[in-house]
Amino acid sequence: MANRVPASPRVTSSANRPSSGSVKAVLGPTNTGKTHLAIERLCAHSSGAIGFPLRLLAREVYDRVCAIKGPAQVALITGEERIEPKDARWLLCTAEAMPARPDLAFVALDEAQLSADPERGHIFTDRLLHARGREETMLLGSATLEPMVKALVPQAEVVTRPRFSTLSHVGAKKLSRIPPRSAIVAFSAEQVYVMAEMLRRFRGGAAVVMGALSPQTRNAQVAMYQSGEVDYLVATDAVGMGLNLDVEHVAFAGLSKYDGHRHRRLTTAEMAQIAGRAGRHHKDGTFGTLAGTGGRDPEFTDEEVYAIEEHRFPPLTRLFWREAEPRFDTLATLIADLESPPPRPELATPPEAIDLAVLRRLAEEPDVAGTVRGSRNVERFWHVCSLPDFRQQGAETHARFVARLWQDLRGGYLGADYVAQAIAQLDNPSGDIDTLQGRISAIRSWSYIAQRPDWVLARDEMAARARAVETRLSDALHGRLTERFVNRRTTVLMRKAGADASLLPVRLGENGAVLVDDEPIGHLEGFRFVVDPLARATDRKLLLAAAERHLPGLLAARLAELADDARAGRDLVLHDGQVHWRDMPVARLAKGRSLLEPRLMLDPALDRLPPAERERVQAALNAWLLHSMAAALRPLRRLADATRDPDAGAALRALALHLVEAGGTIPRESARLEDLTPAQRTMARKLGIQVGALDVFVPAALRTAPLAAWCALARVWGLAAVPPPAGLAPVLAGPVLAGQTVPLGYRRAGPQALRVDLAERLVHAAHGTRQATSGRRFVLDPALARSMGLTTAAYAALLRQAGFRAQVPRALDEGQAGPPAPPLWEWRPPRAPAQASARGAGTKTAPRGKGGAGTPAAAPATGAFAALATLLR
Repeated sequence: MANRVPASPRVTSSANRPSSGSVKAVLGPTNTGKTHLAIERLCAHSSGAIGFPLRLLAREVYDRVCAIKGPAQVALITGEERIEPKDARWLLCTAEAMPARPDLAFVALDEAQLSADPERGHIFTDRLLHARGREETMLLGSATLEPMVKALVPQAEVVTRPRFSTLSHVGAKKLSRIPPRSAIVAFSAEQVYVMAEMLRRFRGGAAVVMGALSPQTRNAQVAMYQSGEVDYLVATDAVGMGLNLDVEHVAFAGLSKYDGHRHRRLTTAEMAQIAGRAGRHHKDGTFGTLAGTGGRDPEFTDEEVYAIEEHRFPPLTRLFWREAEPRFDTLATLIADLESPPPRPELATPPEAIDLAVLRRLAEEPDVAGTVRGSRNVERFWHVCSLPDFRQQGAETHARFVARLWQDLRGGYLGADYVAQAIAQLDNPSGDIDTLQGRISAIRSWSYIAQRPDWVLARDEMAARARAVETRLSDALHGRLTERFVNRRTTVLMRKAGADASLLPVRLGENGAVLVDDEPIGHLEGFRFVVDPLARATDRKLLLAAAERHLPGLLAARLAELADDARAGRDLVLHDGQVHWRDMPVARLAKGRSLLEPRLMLDPALDRLPPAERERVQAALNAWLLHSMAAALRPLRRLADATRDPDAGAALRALALHLVEAGGTIPRESARLEDLTPAQRTMARKLGIQVGALDVFVPAALRTAPLAAWCALARVWGLAAVPPPAGLAPVLAGPVLAGQTVPLGYRRAGPQALRVDLAERLVHAAHGTRQATSGRRFVLDPALARSMGLTTAAYAALLRQAGFRAQVPRALDEGQAGPPAPPLWEWRPPRAPAQASARGAGTKTAPRGKGGAGTPAAAPATGAFAALATLLR
């Protein structure tokens, strides 16, 4: 998959090649400090190099060595990035890019057990056999490599290092039960996304690490996890190789993967490599599986658990090998050397790698193979075929890309304009996660191409452009991943709350906003916490729980303000049976001992407050209610007191009780006035009861406040739903429809409703006119009624209710002119119900006069009396 840079002379048996200096194989499980030891030994020598399996790990160690030796003395050499100061003496490389320099005093190969990897194993085997330091060589890897080291490098001193911490199996856990500082390992991008999305809902989010991400994006995601911004990491098995993370638990979402050829179960060594990420240095770690994955929960066998905990794995019995220095005479010779059998029984031929597959495909195409002549062109063509398949699109697609690249390279160099244009086409940070991943894979190919000094003119400039585009795309991809899989609001809550939720810093912002570390999570409506509407439904339970646990202090202060305002009578309003404080409901009316003695029930939002504070507020609100309703209910309370006075007599107590239950107004026919003695009538007047011709009422109870207070109390007790008047208008605006309930304190008068005290005034005036006339019939002036807003029809209906009857005068004869005579009224005292029913409800009117034929028409009727006469006809 990669080439040596530069190639060394070919030998027939590289396993027997002599070496200089001591060779030491430092073997052991993860977290044994092998890499740290190699860095110490590197810095102790005058020069040296370390080969790593990942560009990411090479970059991490490069930064550490630069801090020790200075950037001018340290080089970073990978396929996609080269930082090579002129006098660099310490080199940090990927295994594929390790230079063959015999002048280096120290050489180390990390993760040497990858020599058994089917895809890259031949590269690591070649470095294990050939890479030597002048003074010291270190081979770092798993203990399973020991038999192969003893067989292939017999002069090597084998040193076994124990793990610093223990690794324990804890069984299966549901994703919602996974502890913080955990890594969840999946084996497909789809499964990684599903796990990350579920963690975003349960725990606020997770960092994502996959092999398909660019190193910079992986660094940014890892940094987000390491800094504690998120407490969970979701990764593929790439996390098991070289990344130093603060992980306490590793949970496997599966125990099988597709290795490019088949779907198989992980080996115990692969399981241990991943599980070994848990626990760093002397801090113990745990591993387990995920439960609740839909009936396909992965489970470790007892043998696998024992092997992982005790670090006992089957030893490697062979390493993959391929000729590292083939001949370049012809394409056929090159292919034959690459397919040649290994020189020793401990070595095996690997499966066909992507570079060899591309070479074979293109060698079979005459148009391509015909352009490759001469050893220099064959070697150059092999280097082009060795271009890594960053896109991971397979040999067929990658071969087409290599063929196009070869067409441009066979004549010499790639022009700067051509490379710049190809790079610029990928410089687009918009798009979703998959789109950005595709662009990053493509720009990594051009970063690799731009690093080749024999391929690209203006190499430094083009490489810098490619790195800049990769940086922008990586930043954009990191932003998309964070936006999709991290809920910062929930993350803040989870990080701050931890085991001691009382440490969560909660404060009130403007307009009642509840802030956690300046992150809005909701707002207060009165004493009720409302979750931010932008929060997803899955976050709502967590936000409510966090807020309810940490808001008592803020609510207590607000409760004290409510109690103070209640005692001072400020900012409290009783409306529609509810008490509102600063436009927020805090209590509602409830049944008390009697109709006029209500009590208050606090709003359910106050139930979560401490009992002592609730009692203080309850007492303050009750005192406010009694004080605010005392004046309004005073007229009716006098009557209520009379109902308990034995000296008042049964008839008066019944009348008073009836008035209290009716709101201070009852029809006269329901009052049973005939049962009252003269003394009781006198006492009734002292109580403020007025007996009218139509109604018995308490004038003081007809004001707006008493009427509204009684209606509110009547609604609580479930009495007849009588609407309170909107004001004290003498006549309600607009007609009162048939069947419509008349407001309390008003009497229906035909199409209108009139306040009972004013109705009594009109009836009293009519009786005054009747008594002032000497005859039995008299004329009534409707001017007073019209001044109140009554129509003629409403006035006539009111008079009929009071026992007045109208006699319509005879119409003018034909030929006569002049205004019509006004109607004549007479008063007939109301009869007993039995007499009235015997007589009948109807009233006859005089027949109309008829004019003679041919006489002139009478003058049109005008004025109030004419309208009344027309109505009565």
